[in-house]
Amino acid sequence: MNLNSSLNFTVAERFLHYVTIDTQSDPNSPSIPSTEKQKDLGRVLVSELHAIGIPDAHLDQYGYVYATIPENTGKDNVPVICFCSHMDTSPDCSGKGVKPVVHKNYPGADIILHDDPSQIIKLNEHPDLKNQIGNDIITANGTTLLGADNKAGVAEIMDACFQLVNHPEIKHGRIRILFTPDEEIGRGVDKVDIGKLGAFAGYTMDGESAGNMENETFSADGAKLIINGVSSHPGFAKGKMESAIKIAAQIIAALPHELSPEGTDGMNGFVHPVAVEGHVETASINFIIRDFDDDKLTAHAHTIRAIATGVLKKFPGSSFDLQVQPQYRNMKKMLDQHPQIVEYGMEAIKRAGLNAKLCSIRGGTDGSRLSFMGLPCPNIFAGEHAFHSKQEWVSVQDMQKAVETILHLCMIWEEKS
Repeated sequence: MNLNSSLNFTVAERFLHYVTIDTQSDPNSPSIPSTEKQKDLGRVLVSELHAIGIPDAHLDQYGYVYATIPENTGKDNVPVICFCSHMDTSPDCSGKGVKPVVHKNYPGADIILHDDPSQIIKLNEHPDLKNQIGNDIITANGTTLLGADNKAGVAEIMDACFQLVNHPEIKHGRIRILFTPDEEIGRGVDKVDIGKLGAFAGYTMDGESAGNMENETFSADGAKLIINGVSSHPGFAKGKMESAIKIAAQIIAALPHELSPEGTDGMNGFVHPVAVEGHVETASINFIIRDFDDDKLTAHAHTIRAIATGVLKKFPGSSFDLQVQPQYRNMKKMLDQHPQIVEYGMEAIKRAGLNAKLCSIRGGTDGSRLSFMGLPCPNIFAGEHAFHSKQEWVSVQDMQKAVETILHLCMIWEEKS
């Protein structure tokens, strides 16, 4: 079935609206969601879903949007599948007052963002731009991030809902829709009601290059190193003071480059200090620990402990405590138990006219945790690039291909049941 010729895409218009709504999450907030403004987008999505013709769409108290597209097939054995994207944007870069710019018919040159000409999306630094010549590229104006991570995915799912309702010739089983808050701060599925979703499989739309599908993520731990130093009046500190701040600095300086984000790639994990706080008497370092191999997470934590032990030998009056908390695990372990979930995803990408590529992601998605909560959930491309930065971009044509991929997936599950 040639979908492209029969679809009146709405994905670009939806995306251009969604990115103007500030949904930045806050890692320092204890509330759920971490920021109430995330619900602003949630309410817009619910209203649009109602207008599409999906009456059960609703926003719950935690900021999650749930919706259902009923099956339109005569088969009674089609598994329920779910499509998921997150509504929040990263705290790493401002998401307030986003002004999207559409660069039509991209000629294959550097893109200068006009409100801050120092922000240049360079062709030699963004290799996927070579595949975008003639396409329409959307960026921010240079003063904020764009929010393609993950409002591209949100817009793609919303357009797919529109197409499914308006094209009953696309046969499918029951489809569940889930939009989540707080993914960027690692709390995206804390309050998801898996029983309420009632789905056999899920797909997050939160990947990068068109054609890519990710069935493997990092496993992740968080670690907090608390240092207890010795305080003394600085005028009389000789031989007495053991500054927790300086101890922390020595520990950070001793971390090996080959175990850092800037020193690793591919399937290699890392230990990364992300926040330091302290005074002379006490200091703390927050780390994220990442690897594709769960056993190596333990080894990386031992590396932090060994470095701290070595540094503290020079400070006999001081001590430390390392606290490690699991965050998420590599979803491949769960996806391998249901190989058809990934196989159907790859087939859908091919049916959309793309070269399907199975990848590992040096990060995590909501699907990482959902897979261990009973919803096996690989990650499909949304077309987003240079996430968490002012140089973030996405192409309209890649988003349209993502919409087609979602529709083909719905059909494939129905066909093969």
